[in-house]
Amino acid sequence: MSLHQVYLSLGANLGDRQGNILQALQYVQARASVIKVSSFYETEPVGYLDQPKFLNIACALETELSPADLLHLLKWIEKRMGRRESFRNAPRPIDMDILFYDDLVLESPDLCIPHPRLHDRAFVLVPLAEIAPDLVHPMLNTTVAEMLSRVGQEGVKRVERSLKLRLEHDVQQARPAVPISLSRVGVTNLRRIIQISDGGRGTLFYAELDLFADLNLDQAGVHMSRFSDVLEALVEEISLEASPDIESLAERLARQVVQSQQAIRSEVHIRAQYPMIKVTPVTGKSTEELYTLIGIAASNGERTRHLVGVEVNGITVCPCAQDMVRGYSQELLLEEGFSEGEAERILGVLPIASHNQRGRGTLLIGSEQRVRAENLVHIVEASMSSETYELLKRPDEFFVVNKAHRNPRFVEDVVREMLRNVVEVYPDLPDEAFVLAKQENLESIHQHNAFAERYGTLGELRREILWSEYVVRHTTLEEWLEG
Repeated sequence: MSLHQVYLSLGANLGDRQGNILQALQYVQARASVIKVSSFYETEPVGYLDQPKFLNIACALETELSPADLLHLLKWIEKRMGRRESFRNAPRPIDMDILFYDDLVLESPDLCIPHPRLHDRAFVLVPLAEIAPDLVHPMLNTTVAEMLSRVGQEGVKRVERSLKLRLEHDVQQARPAVPISLSRVGVTNLRRIIQISDGGRGTLFYAELDLFADLNLDQAGVHMSRFSDVLEALVEEISLEASPDIESLAERLARQVVQSQQAIRSEVHIRAQYPMIKVTPVTGKSTEELYTLIGIAASNGERTRHLVGVEVNGITVCPCAQDMVRGYSQELLLEEGFSEGEAERILGVLPIASHNQRGRGTLLIGSEQRVRAENLVHIVEASMSSETYELLKRPDEFFVVNKAHRNPRFVEDVVREMLRNVVEVYPDLPDEAFVLAKQENLESIHQHNAFAERYGTLGELRREILWSEYVVRHTTLEEWLEG
């Protein structure tokens, strides 16, 4: 079904004029896509002068509706919003006119396209010229800008697209009742589509963002809208050029939050769903798996620190329960007449049962040197009893179960494996780099979950793993971000 390019003029001079126009646009979008909207212009009434001033806009839209059906929709909107039949040029809560419909020229008792009086009406041409100055009138063969140059523009004044509200003072800048500074104030769970470079091409990801700034003791509150302003401006910017990675995007946001909030420090957290293709271990089938990609950054205006991380699901097998099952199995074998040596040989061959957990591992690395998030996924998966797959044929399922039960690990074991793997895989990272490893197991036979975590600089971890030196103090994420 083909879409038609249409231009409308909307005006109102009764009630909440701006609210009425915006409400009408919302109704229009039930059957059309609004592409452009002009500024608001306050204009003197035409024809009948003893009435309030009008507020007018022009908009461009795309629709599959025919001219007659579109006119029917506009008349319905006017009636729905309280317009009643009256004399010509009477006051009205909303007035909607079709100005252009593609290059169509139409004359009928109900509808004329282009609008027959648009070429001499400044209140129509001024907003229309703002969004479509080069649009050509199909009958006059003249652009909108040229038509506007031929009419007087007196009485047409651009107004702010906002309520007429005079703020007596900036409440956020006032001194709070309890003068104490706050570490982090901001907005959480902002949901956006972000673009990150993947192999030279921009890839779109669904993301959730948290943006924070510190707050001094003399200021009542931060300007919440500025967080969204920063994000929207950057989203528009990266729509043209993708960020190289998620931590770079977090870093750009953190710097801009510091500036917009005039803060000493800002912090940004981004979580995005990241797809990776995996191949099942036995049947070799490709399957797309979703992982959580994490970017964190903090800025003080002069220096910014960032981390990249992942959140990965896998399976763990309880060593304690497996050891009890093994001991019980050994007793059964001995009771059946097998020698201790034979029982040990049998138990060494057979997989031993235990209860399992779905584990969720998190690994974060902060460094000036780039670390690829995809590599961290494999480190986390290799640290659990087994990785998991969305698609598993029976041979693959057996492989995962068998691998997991031959590789039992406590929640603490998984964290220690992650840390050892990082130390051994990244000998080139500096000691000042930061690492956080976290594992949460969703227990199958308990109501609670099991949890373990370790954080610190890579230097602190190396001292313990490579030289067996017990490091009592661990650098926290907040301390590392502070620098």
